[in-house]
Amino acid sequence: MAASPVSFECRLSQIVNLRDASGARTRAWLTIGEVVAVHIDDRLLVDGVFDTAAADPALRAGGPTAYFGISAEQRFDLRRPR
Repeated sequence: MAASPVSFECRLSQIVNLRDASGARTRAWLTIGEVVAVHIDDRLLVDGVFDTAAADPALRAGGPTAYFGISAEQRFDLRRPR
């Protein structure tokens, strides 16, 4: 998308017709792809690292209309234990 600051270029790997708990086919499909390239607007890169807060993403939350945003104030660093 021309308007998207981040996009993933994918190659189709598989299309799977999903089944219900009894094994019957459903009308739902799962599309699986391999990411072959990532395109990121340069303004979202800080020293080569993606700045999530600058991208101003909206995340799906519970309920039919609920979403969350991310801000720089909510960031924290967590180091892996050795």
